[in-house]
Amino acid sequence: MSTDDRRLSPYTGYTRAHWAATADRMLLALRPYACDDHARIDLPGRSSAYGPDSDSLEAFARSFLLAAIRLRGDAGADPHGLADWYAAGLRAGTDPSSPTAWPRPDRLDQAKVEACSIALGLHLSRPWLWDRLDDGDRARIVDWLATVVGQRYPPINWVWFQIVVETFLRSVGGPWTPEDIESGLAVHESLYRADGWYSDGPERAYDHYGGWALHVYPLLWADQAGDQCPDDLRQVWRSRLSVFLDDALRLMGSDGSPLMQGRSLSYRFAAAAPLWMGAITGATTVEPGELRRAASAMLRHFHEHGVPDRRGLLTLGWHREWPAMAQSYSGPGSPYWAAKGMLGLALPADHPVWTATERPLPVERADLLAALPVPGWLVAGTRDDGVIRVVNHGTDHSTPGDERADSPLYARLGYSTVTMPPLTGETVGDPSDNSITLVDGSGRRGHRNGFQTVDCRVVDGVGWAVSRAATHWVDTDGDTGPDHGSGRVGPVRRGPVVTMGSLIRGAVEVRLARIDSAEGLDVATVLEFSGWPVAGDAPPAVRTGGYPPTATVTDGRSTSRLVGLAGFVVAQVRREHASSPLGDEVAVPVLRSATPPTVGQVHVAAVILAGEESDTTGRLPAVAVTADGGQHTVTARWPDGHTSTVLLPAAPG
Repeated sequence: MSTDDRRLSPYTGYTRAHWAATADRMLLALRPYACDDHARIDLPGRSSAYGPDSDSLEAFARSFLLAAIRLRGDAGADPHGLADWYAAGLRAGTDPSSPTAWPRPDRLDQAKVEACSIALGLHLSRPWLWDRLDDGDRARIVDWLATVVGQRYPPINWVWFQIVVETFLRSVGGPWTPEDIESGLAVHESLYRADGWYSDGPERAYDHYGGWALHVYPLLWADQAGDQCPDDLRQVWRSRLSVFLDDALRLMGSDGSPLMQGRSLSYRFAAAAPLWMGAITGATTVEPGELRRAASAMLRHFHEHGVPDRRGLLTLGWHREWPAMAQSYSGPGSPYWAAKGMLGLALPADHPVWTATERPLPVERADLLAALPVPGWLVAGTRDDGVIRVVNHGTDHSTPGDERADSPLYARLGYSTVTMPPLTGETVGDPSDNSITLVDGSGRRGHRNGFQTVDCRVVDGVGWAVSRAATHWVDTDGDTGPDHGSGRVGPVRRGPVVTMGSLIRGAVEVRLARIDSAEGLDVATVLEFSGWPVAGDAPPAVRTGGYPPTATVTDGRSTSRLVGLAGFVVAQVRREHASSPLGDEVAVPVLRSATPPTVGQVHVAAVILAGEESDTTGRLPAVAVTADGGQHTVTARWPDGHTSTVLLPAAPG
């Protein structure tokens, strides 16, 4: 690895040389796992639901995209023989008579995904690879790619896999149909919501796919398609990316961690892809030095946590190998979609994004407070610790009224750059962190999936968001189907309607819940608020008790505190083992009511996440809740004298 350059990169020390060295290490580390003709790369680890043939293709295709990016940015300079190495794999993988031939896209759905990486890689590296193949090799590659023509693709980011492949085929005289491209573009447009945000499907699926897929592929395709892409469409996509990047940068912690929310997190620094698209296209008002600072912060963050591993491999996990966090479609080669997060290497060394001096991130310049109404998020960042917190009242990877279980990666009330929801163990069926939930006599916790977003804005100097949920208990024990990131399903027992509100300023959220109906309540039911989960290799330190009831968890780096302000008398800490990718020991602060909640009753707590161990009690506001008919006025008086007043609306009807 190159020596840090603190003149050019005062925040990370990283330059283009660090990125290039990382890419080359990742690529060369795969070679011991390849077969003699390079078509298969069989990495160690748990296989995906699609099986080892699919997994080996995945490892080839995604790493080939990275190799193509390297060739493009260095104008074909190829000290490691990447072009010849991958040409051999392309030759054997697309030869139907070869024992290492790849599964075809018309026979295996996952191959449709990998065909896109291959086509995009061929486009990016065309002068140094495609143009040097003989006619027979090119014909076999075309035949394999052409099996996507006329195929049906799900109406999510997948439509781009067909668009990109058929556009490449068109450029080399292969088969394609304008109907496939037109229908795919129509699906893409249907996924756009507003303010630069896409949802990856008809559900409220707001996650990293909006950045590394739905903003990246359109503008890559615009370059690939040339005159086939109307200029007005190109300009629309550029404008959307520009708006989105302003939000994306506000979602980055100063330590470089992406927001730990949504599926496919094992792609890790693929989250840098839209930043590089801003640099590649110029479709942003963000300075080049800030774009690189953000992207390099991500790369350095993972380097400092052992990624890639000592072998140079990307594994299923986050900071370390942790296969349990993967979705069923993820295999050992899946993490190599981190290649998209290295798109900056397609730019030459003299591009401004590589030569500009790094500039600070938004959270390094000042405390942040923003409302993102499309995903229903309040964003609060604090300069003193660099932590970004998202309070979620709009995203659940579902639709309003859906009664499946809450997905840990989508339906929690909070996500951050320093915490991750527990993903395994006792929490698989029921939410145990960052939730407002009703607990029945058997200890089962209810769900809020399918909730309705009521409000999301900044008012009186605070972020204010409200959602209303028809709570329900779900027995998910019988759901053994594949996990694609959505909540599990099973028999449902309905509970009361609950209106939930969040008022946030800095590190402190005032969290409220009002019971709006009596369905499902009985003498054994209690209301539970849970706070931010803290995970580490050693058990986090905990404190409980006092008045008001308080539970505090810390690992010396992050402190999670939950303070009961109204309606709670019991504070406790829930401990779990081996349920988080961030550490084997997990602790979550919890508040519970001593008696069943009653209709119209408002429970209030302060929910705090600080990036270091500190006395956060002094940050608490004095909160008053007054009833006015069915609605409630919430007034918070903060320690610095600032006063915020918001309205918790009445239940409908």
